[in-house]
Amino acid sequence: MSFGVFQNYYSNIPEFRKNSHNIPLIGTLAQALYYLGAPISAILTKKFPKRQRQQIWIGWPLCVLGLLAASFTSSVNGLIGTQGLLYGIGFVTLSYPIISMVNEWFVARKGMAFGLISASSGVTGAGMPFIIEALLNKYGHKTTLRACAVGLALLTAPLIPLFKGRLPPSESATLARSDWAFVKRPLFWIYGLAILIQGMGFFFPSVFLPSYAASLDLPSVQGALLLAIMSIAQVAGQFAFGYLSDKTLPVSVLATLCCVMAAAAALVFWGLAKSLVFLILFGLLYGFFGFGFGTMRVAMGRAVSDDPSTIFATYAIFVFLQGVGNVLVSPISSALIGGQVVRERFAVGRYDGVVILTGASSVLAAVVIGGWHGYHFLLK
Repeated sequence: MSFGVFQNYYSNIPEFRKNSHNIPLIGTLAQALYYLGAPISAILTKKFPKRQRQQIWIGWPLCVLGLLAASFTSSVNGLIGTQGLLYGIGFVTLSYPIISMVNEWFVARKGMAFGLISASSGVTGAGMPFIIEALLNKYGHKTTLRACAVGLALLTAPLIPLFKGRLPPSESATLARSDWAFVKRPLFWIYGLAILIQGMGFFFPSVFLPSYAASLDLPSVQGALLLAIMSIAQVAGQFAFGYLSDKTLPVSVLATLCCVMAAAAALVFWGLAKSLVFLILFGLLYGFFGFGFGTMRVAMGRAVSDDPSTIFATYAIFVFLQGVGNVLVSPISSALIGGQVVRERFAVGRYDGVVILTGASSVLAAVVIGGWHGYHFLLK
């Protein structure tokens, strides 16, 4: 979430201006590696359950090193290779052993547990944009990146020894064998298609909201404020829908609701935004419902298989599918964003394609899920 602040800063300093069209690729690559690397990291975690802690100790220093190395580069390509590539590899490497451990501890409330995992990024995202914005304005990006590296090292290193799975390694290895029969169920592919489509537009707001605010001549601190507001709403939404997905409410109803409300937020409040108030309303609604949709992955996994051991596998696959859209953020945004800012036009003209795609992808995802269940309802 905080990369939007970095992107806005990088785009306005002379040394990166010549290659500014590639700046979105930095954050896109870091996120894409987390999403697209999910199946690989999950497979390694399940195949070598006795090595989960070592996997964390491999990924963690790569994250720190990625930020530290980025502080010594003076080119966009250098940032892509460090803050993007190196950090992204480290993050996906350390994430899935932790997710696997949480999966072992929570049995009846997996939806809520995974919702809390997802929401944890929103907790840090609520404050980090302000901190990063202040550091960038006062010290520049090199010192800020070094401060982030030191902060990450000091705050997370003491926590790593505390991570522990519930099951002994031998028993965990036995449970690592999953039943892949769920891939033969049409509902698995329906959910997968909906997640893929929703991912095509999901990532644009967190990347471009500060830039959109700047196009309305709002100060950069208000761009950081919008990301913080979206992060707070993300925490509430992911916890709420994670909790609801553990109840008797059908996951398809919850997922469709999330998509419809996220689309309405984008097309109405973002597209028509000419002031901070509308952008705040967009951040609240999109953070709650747009990010809430991602929490449905666990419940979707339960819906397509009765085997509890498959949830980790379906979760990683669904994360991968959503990440396909993340990879396309940079090329799609380069094609869609252009022209002058015209405040009277929809999405101030310059961002109309991005806003429309964000809304349309959520609408189409809702149609896929709702249409499938509507079709089966008519057959009864």
